[in-house]
Amino acid sequence: MRVALFLTCVNDTLYPETGRAVVKLLTRLGVEVDFPMGQTCCGQAHYNTGYRHEAEPLARRFAEVFGEYEAVVTPSGSCGAMVRELYPRMGERARAEGRGNALARAVAPVVPKTYELTEFLVDVLGVTDVGAWYPHTVTYHPTCHSLRGLRLGDRPRRLLAAVKGLDLVELPGADECCGFGGTFAVKNAAVSAAMGTDKVRNAESTGAEVLCAADNSCLMHIGGTMSRLRVGMRPVHLAEILASTEEDPAV
Repeated sequence: MRVALFLTCVNDTLYPETGRAVVKLLTRLGVEVDFPMGQTCCGQAHYNTGYRHEAEPLARRFAEVFGEYEAVVTPSGSCGAMVRELYPRMGERARAEGRGNALARAVAPVVPKTYELTEFLVDVLGVTDVGAWYPHTVTYHPTCHSLRGLRLGDRPRRLLAAVKGLDLVELPGADECCGFGGTFAVKNAAVSAAMGTDKVRNAESTGAEVLCAADNSCLMHIGGTMSRLRVGMRPVHLAEILASTEEDPAV
């Protein structure tokens, strides 16, 4: 199977190791992975800040760059939700505003074949045991877009539960937002910081070494809070855990 990796802006700029982990993991599972160099932002930052029309060219670009692939895989629930939930909505809005069906037609083929990583592993490849090894105590934070947008359910937990050596512990208040929310953290800094503190204190109470999530944007916020509170825990993207093996362990 030939798929495209949609890395996303945050990962490309700040967390390239997550992209490398996805490639390593999928290649181990027999998937051919391409990285289209023409990929850009999905437009989520524009859309969520109120610049819907400015996001439309980015949606068209996404459809153009990824249209030829059997599937598009992204290690980001938020960007996956942007494509799956909001691209169709953008097309409908354009039609309702009398601007025709061009945007809706452009994005329609790529929307249903865009998958967040755990969806692709569980639903498309049909695996939960990916041959990973990660001898650490881990707690899992289901990010808002993953939980409420894509409705990933227990897919990430099933994958983590199958990792050899991993001790998965429950996170109190797991379904509560970490407080990042993109520009929310900028516009409502005090509220965002308080929510981040609550999330970190809950994570700390588990005694886990690692807090895991499927979005580095949330992990960036949580990790910054951990650093300020001097908490002896580290944030790690789910892909990096699943890519780790006894022969080639994660750091």
